[in-house]
Amino acid sequence: QVQLVESGGGLVQPGDSLRLSCAASGFTFSDYAIGWFRQAPGQAPGKEREFVASITRFSAARYYSDSVSGRFTISRDNANDMAYLQMNNLKPEDTAVYYCAAAIAIARGTSQNEYDYWGQGTQVTVSS
Repeated sequence: QVQLVESGGGLVQPGDSLRLSCAASGFTFSDYAIGWFRQAPGQAPGKEREFVASITRFSAARYYSDSVSGRFTISRDNANDMAYLQMNNLKPEDTAVYYCAAAIAIARGTSQNEYDYWGQGTQVTVSS
């Protein structure tokens, strides 16, 4: 059974850091690119989730949205079937449910339609 389980979310203040984790099981992790997406509160149902970052199978390439570039870092540990999103200098507009996803093949991995498997999400709230 394929599973992606996110953890590490929480309530933080602006300027703080968080590291999200994504634990994968039920498939060959190193065969898949990994992406992080987010969905802000109140976003209309069916609206595409916002791309945050993606990383290719062996970390050769990483891509970031303009809104998080320079603040967030995506990484992965193929030996332990884990992916991470280090988030620094968090802003209130980063408040969202964050999802990790796995794709057998990506271009840049910026569209949710490229992904085969999804986690259930973890809430990140940035507020003073």
